[in-house]
Amino acid sequence: MKIYSATYKCSGVRADQYPADRLPEIAFVGRSNVGKSSLINALLNRRNLARTSGQPGKTQTANFYLINEKFYLVDLPGYGFARTSKSERARFSRMVRDYLLSREELRLVVQVVDVRHPPTSLDQEMHQFLSTIRTPKLVVANKLDKLKRSEVEQKRRTVLNGLSGLAQDRLILFSAETKQGVEAVWQQIGSVLTL
Repeated sequence: MKIYSATYKCSGVRADQYPADRLPEIAFVGRSNVGKSSLINALLNRRNLARTSGQPGKTQTANFYLINEKFYLVDLPGYGFARTSKSERARFSRMVRDYLLSREELRLVVQVVDVRHPPTSLDQEMHQFLSTIRTPKLVVANKLDKLKRSEVEQKRRTVLNGLSGLAQDRLILFSAETKQGVEAVWQQIGSVLTL
């Protein structure tokens, strides 16, 4: 997909703070520090449009990025960051669930996992939850550049086996560093957008 424009639009924690223009939305979910913001920046070929941090738990709101004036990429708060209070984690969890369950503009949910490690119990819970909603799903296994070439196939199988019911064609291996997987993710996004 050709990116003509990409701008930060707004952030929010409730539906009344989200964009009201009814444009399609592609949402990114994943554990804290798994690289959702870096993935968005890689897709847009921008360095710092989506705010990144080495500190887990940086994204605490739903951040909306308007692409080509036609659709949004939505960076959702990460799940499972241990250094926030239980009540904060519950609030983030509720916000993400409410968004995923009720947002009519949502066209695709991209779950981002770390390809270096087996899916965590939180990754598995999110995957199970996503299987209960009607919106199309895609899993992107990020940080591919951190693997040796000899490890790639085994790690790919580990992700597939760790997320029950995940079809091979719904998993993309990705590197925000090398941009491997960018075209494949855009193809999946393009397939759900009717622009």
